[in-house]
Amino acid sequence: MADAITLKTEARSGKGGRDATRVRKAGRIPAIVYGHKVAPDAVTVSKDELLLALRQHARTLQLVVGGKNETVLIQSIQHNHLGSEVLHIDFRRVSADERVRTTVEIELRGHAPGTNSGGVLDQPLHKIHVECPALAIPTAIRVKIDALQIDQAIHVRELELPPGVKALEDPDLVVVQVKPAAILAEPTVAEGVAEPEVITKKKEKPAEEE
Repeated sequence: MADAITLKTEARSGKGGRDATRVRKAGRIPAIVYGHKVAPDAVTVSKDELLLALRQHARTLQLVVGGKNETVLIQSIQHNHLGSEVLHIDFRRVSADERVRTTVEIELRGHAPGTNSGGVLDQPLHKIHVECPALAIPTAIRVKIDALQIDQAIHVRELELPPGVKALEDPDLVVVQVKPAAILAEPTVAEGVAEPEVITKKKEKPAEEE
């Protein structure tokens, strides 16, 4: 954990939405630290320092809580309805030898040659549930697609996972595939051929002029 990101916390005594708003206006984010059969601690962390850690894809951090260093996992993050602001964050205490379950993003690498032959790239799975050491959570699972042809797929069982990482998804789930391009449901009208007239009601014959 020598290169782990460290955040200092401040105790939070207030409760409710009004106090949370006050905290955020002061440039801090309300948070809770829990786990390991220790009473939860309501704290705040610097918004700028937290966003920097998130941009670096940090999953485990060192928190200074009440003057004591604690290793924590970012358990969940609450955003506003636009997804643009962090409103609250939950930290879960973990130990160095503990295995945890979490979700990891899937990143596609390369170019699928099947898309050059009329195929369409389809990625049904964008995240994967894994179990791994708390201090070795991968930032992403990278999947090479530079051999995928039409009607070929990569399944969960075929993923190359880092040492100590175990996939918890169904092994037969499709992660990414190249599907044939969809066929148009209705044929187009050939050029130079008139479309048939749709007759909805017989027109009355106009009266002849006297």
